[in-house]
Amino acid sequence: MSFLGIDLGTSGLRALLVDGGGRPVGSTERHYPVRHPHSGWSEQDPADWIAALDDAVAELRDRHPEFADLRGIGVAGHMHGATLLDAGDRVIRPCILWNDTRSHAEAARLDGTPGLRELSGNIVFPGFTAPKLEWVRRHEPENHARIARVLLPAAYLNLHLTGEHVSDLSDAAGTSWLDTGARDWSDALLEAGHMRRDQMPRLVEGSAPAGQLRPDLAQAWGLSHPVVVAGGAGDNAAAACGIGAMAEGQGFVSLGTSGVLLAARDGYHPAPATALHTFCHAVPGTWYQMGVMLSATDSLNWLSQITGARPADLTAGLGDDLLAPSAVRFLPYLSGERTPHNDAVIRGAFTGLGSGTTRDDMTRAVLEGVAFGLRDSHEALKATGARLDRMMAIGGGARSRYWLRVIATTLDVTLTLPADGEFGAALGAARLGMVAAGAGSVAQVMTAPDVVEEIAPETALRDRFDAAYQAFRAAYPAIRDIQ
Repeated sequence: MSFLGIDLGTSGLRALLVDGGGRPVGSTERHYPVRHPHSGWSEQDPADWIAALDDAVAELRDRHPEFADLRGIGVAGHMHGATLLDAGDRVIRPCILWNDTRSHAEAARLDGTPGLRELSGNIVFPGFTAPKLEWVRRHEPENHARIARVLLPAAYLNLHLTGEHVSDLSDAAGTSWLDTGARDWSDALLEAGHMRRDQMPRLVEGSAPAGQLRPDLAQAWGLSHPVVVAGGAGDNAAAACGIGAMAEGQGFVSLGTSGVLLAARDGYHPAPATALHTFCHAVPGTWYQMGVMLSATDSLNWLSQITGARPADLTAGLGDDLLAPSAVRFLPYLSGERTPHNDAVIRGAFTGLGSGTTRDDMTRAVLEGVAFGLRDSHEALKATGARLDRMMAIGGGARSRYWLRVIATTLDVTLTLPADGEFGAALGAARLGMVAAGAGSVAQVMTAPDVVEEIAPETALRDRFDAAYQAFRAAYPAIRDIQ
């Protein structure tokens, strides 16, 4: 048997083929553009996703004989996107993506609706789906009137694969239409956003069957047997499946363009006032919470552009031994911030610069500022009762051991590094396809990768980093007041 995991990302699609034991057989990627017709707008043509998927599948089919034994498929997708379909399942307008900020006024209005946070478990962020539909209702009423279905990006791929309108719960939790505790659409939330239940896809758990591969696609792909399509997952839930973060005490820190601190939860513990995201996990009876900062490696990339030095060269100049916090302070709010401030207006800042400040000083300040931003999320998670004594570190920024030492000491948490190999959203999606097709239970399939290194907090510097974090916290309102 073989299984296919599809990671529908913002800039490209990755397809991963695994064997019956979940071991990678082959993978490929396809890329597509993001369009920005106006400042703050971010859109994609869903036809680009289908073309990328069909092309990626054709390559895997031609290169790997194991594809002929395909039994299950799972799709992970970037969350919150609004794909609007008419009664004939035709796309009405380009999909409005997660990082589109045009609906900030609509988000604020919805967020102020009594009881909305309590039902959804979350602040209504401008990137969520419900405010996007309110924007369309106000500014494109002719398009809003044609809407028969609203699908998230992963659900749109599910429609292509199965012919059915179906979404998993982890993805649906980011719409502001889901009662996240009850794991069902909320009529009250839908009414607040001027939507109806019949415009929503059918809901399934991410590890449950969503349907079967369409017979015409199976024939085109050279398959002669039924193929189960799983409910799938939002991208971060799928990443958690890929590294085995499925139960209380398990989680990860992701150092990508944005920064994510995720904790799996055995129960539902919403804390919207903290700007934590509280979403359903991709398996039954489980939730996850995460803090999100908008500029993690993006902060280091920005400094790289300013200085003309590659990010790896910037961090290499710091050596291997962790130093006490820099006298220079950096606020990593280059594009605003989500957790804990929910502030789209705040921007970044350096303080403490002097005539003797060096490039290394500024690099340390950037690394420390991102670590302090992650601690904001960690403090919010701890306040909900989340327990994270160890976290796996993933993402491009995890290549810097110095940065990981800063984060481990700032959070007072041991970080673990996975062995080289597959993990993340594409593997998590393939694993969901395995479970949905009956190739194993969640406990058997959603296992953690081998750990090759542990980075413990440096106790001798813990108090110094704690004091620097407290100063960082005090800097936010002061800088906010003068911007």
